[in-house]
Amino acid sequence: MTAWNADNEATVSESGSVTVLEGSSFCISSGSGDISPDAGTNGAFYQDTRILSRWVLRVNGSLREPLSAQRPQPFQATFVGRAKWPDGRYDSPLVVRQVRHIGPGLQDDITLENYASEPVECEVELLVGADQADLFDVKGGRATGPDDTTRTVSEGRLIIEAARHGQQRGSAIGARDAEVSTEGLRFRITVPARGKWTTSVIVVPLVNGEAPEKPFKEGQLPHHREGVRRHLAWEEGLPRISIEDSHLQDLLNQSQTDLGALRIFDAHHPERAAVAAGAPWFMALFGRDSLLTSYMSLMVNPNLALGTLQTLAGIQGKKVDPDSEEEPGRIPHEVRLGVTAGLSLGGTAYYGTADATPLFVAVLGELSRWGLSREKIQPLLAHADRALEWIGKYGDRDGDGFVEYHRANDHGLVNQGWKDSWDGINFADGTIAEAPIALCEVQAYVYAAYLGRSLLAHWSGDPALEMHWADKAAAFKEEFNKKFWLPDKGYFAVALDKDKRPVDALTSNIGHCLWTGIVDEDKAVSVMEHLMSPQMFTGWGIRTLASDMGAYNPVSYHNGSVWPHDTALVATGLMRYGFVDEAKRVALGIFDAAAHFEGRLPELFCGFDRGEFPSPVPYPTACSPQAWAAAAPVQAGTDPAAVRSRLYPRSGAPGPDPARNRGLLPGRKRPARLKPRHHHRHGDQGQHRGAPARAQVPGGAPAAAGLPAQWICRQYRTARTQPARRVNAPCPGPSRRLDRLAFRGRGRGSGTGFRTGRVPGRSRAPWCCPAGRTWYPPFGNRTFRRSGWRGRSGY
Repeated sequence: MTAWNADNEATVSESGSVTVLEGSSFCISSGSGDISPDAGTNGAFYQDTRILSRWVLRVNGSLREPLSAQRPQPFQATFVGRAKWPDGRYDSPLVVRQVRHIGPGLQDDITLENYASEPVECEVELLVGADQADLFDVKGGRATGPDDTTRTVSEGRLIIEAARHGQQRGSAIGARDAEVSTEGLRFRITVPARGKWTTSVIVVPLVNGEAPEKPFKEGQLPHHREGVRRHLAWEEGLPRISIEDSHLQDLLNQSQTDLGALRIFDAHHPERAAVAAGAPWFMALFGRDSLLTSYMSLMVNPNLALGTLQTLAGIQGKKVDPDSEEEPGRIPHEVRLGVTAGLSLGGTAYYGTADATPLFVAVLGELSRWGLSREKIQPLLAHADRALEWIGKYGDRDGDGFVEYHRANDHGLVNQGWKDSWDGINFADGTIAEAPIALCEVQAYVYAAYLGRSLLAHWSGDPALEMHWADKAAAFKEEFNKKFWLPDKGYFAVALDKDKRPVDALTSNIGHCLWTGIVDEDKAVSVMEHLMSPQMFTGWGIRTLASDMGAYNPVSYHNGSVWPHDTALVATGLMRYGFVDEAKRVALGIFDAAAHFEGRLPELFCGFDRGEFPSPVPYPTACSPQAWAAAAPVQAGTDPAAVRSRLYPRSGAPGPDPARNRGLLPGRKRPARLKPRHHHRHGDQGQHRGAPARAQVPGGAPAAAGLPAQWICRQYRTARTQPARRVNAPCPGPSRRLDRLAFRGRGRGSGTGFRTGRVPGRSRAPWCCPAGRTWYPPFGNRTFRRSGWRGRSGY
């Protein structure tokens, strides 16, 4: 099986392994710092090729006794061990310190410290191997064949090379004053009493004989490298979070650090930062993963979304190619540089995904709200329109209005949604659904894309185009609620199969539908109750598949496990429809789970109930750090709509002001600064004033409660002296004035701080926002009690 048809998870790494990463380069080693050829997936990787498969340090003929392994920065690790004294004594005063840096290759700074009162002669030996295996072969446990590399010594360096399908990959290993042989490097040294000896061993990757533009060099401090400077600048520019709950604050701080570590940069556009999917096996650009992560982390730094969109736009599909599943306007699923991957997908990019293309438009629409300059948004509009053309021409394969997927070859992904394992989509009885498949969450993303394009049209001053996409979104929402709703079960089908039969399994996918706002109001309560049922909610998070379904397995990849990003989006969807208490339960569950993973959420964990085990059960091959798991606490714990109204843009680029963005979390304790604003249920649909009767306005919550919506609305309660009246018109669109206003009060419902209307038959009546460029509700602003400005607009 090829890379694209295989399972997307890796074989199990060595227990206690240490991973360092920078950009798309990473290194996995044991806790001692050694890389053993028997450890399977361990090694150092550059451009999806393993440039080190053996890296074993021996002092006086013996391995070190490991004492500590620390990772002060994502790109750096320090290993401390005790070396054997030449006479074999157990209590040796000889300490080995190994500081590792990863980047365009690898650099190990090795220091021997002698704490004895006498000098000691030592032999230091470094055994080296580099099989030049492709990352996919290593990840799948297939890099076990005979060693076909060539090993030569040239100019004081060991060169290990191999030919792979017409390309030459290699590693050059050297160090000053080393005795170099085809087996590795050797040093014969004398360490003075109470003194130390130090050397730097450098590995330079070679692609067709060429080294990277800026490799590690002898005498050059690793911290002076561009990648390190980028990471330090990221850390410096992060929002400063101040929360009374120290565990939650540590979790958010870790999330922000991990998001910075997972950034990758286009060599041709080094100013663009995109986000990779996760370490160690997915340090590459992924359409869906990168877009969702950058959306969920908008409050951390909107530039991450901008760079991701710009990078994906540069490789947007241009032609029809069944081998890579490229189609005009399609956003790629994954971009790889390894030889084996390139052969499998017919190039460096594989396009087999149904959701990245609508997500591209949706994220661009939301990004336009964050104070981005026109010269940065405008070039991306053409790419958004090409993406929408793909939705209509290629995504909707049978003309029924919904986006389906069906792989165009025998080596592509069978399932092309976020649950992309081969058995990820199945019926309630466990039967696997057959393609073409139209996933419910993909339709939700399409709905968000239509609204996003409407928002972009409003932003660019094109009312006709704005109304066109608004109409399309409203019609699409109506059709979705007809075709995907299962009235006998009370929830939405996860998909429609090849025969247009609803795939009736209860899954977390329906939570994404809440998130984007495509769910009709009258169905939201039932959806919420199913998501919060014991079959779905484990106490730690939302299962991907309900425990009473035929394919349920709590230790599966997509059929019963818990994914933090999935859970965070469900929590956001619940909040969007006004289920505040339920959203809090879900968010707090995932925060509690993080505490058991040392403050860093993994890609996924097993779906056992919280009552069965005192802590969440780890999934053996989960990536960590992983991009959308890192963004999950940010998404679950903050209200980006509230954040956006309190941010000052940096000069020249959008982004939060670290001095003002504090404590926006509806968590266990009241934040130290800035009371959070929550999302609420939206009102009835209405019409634009002056628009034809057919122009129905789609419902939508505050934009950041889900994917972009054109209309931003809040709930208020009119003053007691005024009768409660329902507004029969929508908000006309986002306005500067609305984003600058925040209303306080002791209104009922969820402790939101907003005044809510009272209408017979409803516990909370929706009211349209009293703001707009030229439009006001019939009762005017005087019916609202306003406390004044609470922040300054980010526009």
